[in-house]
Amino acid sequence: MDTCAWRNLQAVATTHRVFQLRVSLEDTDPEVWRRILVPGAARLATLHLVLQGAMGWTDSHLHRFEVEGATYGMDTEDWDDDDATDETEVTVSEVLHGRRCALYEYDFGDSWRHEVVVEKEWPVRLGLKHAVCLGGENACPPEDVGGAPGYAGFLAAVADPAHREHDVLLEWAGGAFDPNAFDLATANAVLQRVR
Repeated sequence: MDTCAWRNLQAVATTHRVFQLRVSLEDTDPEVWRRILVPGAARLATLHLVLQGAMGWTDSHLHRFEVEGATYGMDTEDWDDDDATDETEVTVSEVLHGRRCALYEYDFGDSWRHEVVVEKEWPVRLGLKHAVCLGGENACPPEDVGGAPGYAGFLAAVADPAHREHDVLLEWAGGAFDPNAFDLATANAVLQRVR
């Protein structure tokens, strides 16, 4: 094999993929979204943790991914789906390479559906060590608020001091809630701990 061919083979062997994803929470107003860079070599189970950290969820509920009719999820007794592929056995590249979008559902009771759009994917010589949040808008809804309809009711109540549930819901939410809050530095600090 000549030197040029050997270098090309080495370049292919050492190439990693990076995915730029735009993740938006369906049926929320204001829209809650994040833009993240994810290493293609990360397991889908790691992508779940990345989405939890970037969005602001607490990883307290079951979840799944759907991509072109295939389901990927947790290998747990709490969720038994014989048709689902174990998310620890596949990488982001294996699932998203060449695809445009996916669905990530978190908390089957509240049914928080996230549209995951693959905005870009490209090869890089050195792999990305951890996911990075590039931007986003608006606060993640509180856990167990009742899905999109419950969140709309929650926002109406906390915005109106005369609402009969205003004080109770604010206390439940920790004393204050700003639906427009999003801190990029905090999101990235969380993502640095996800491996």
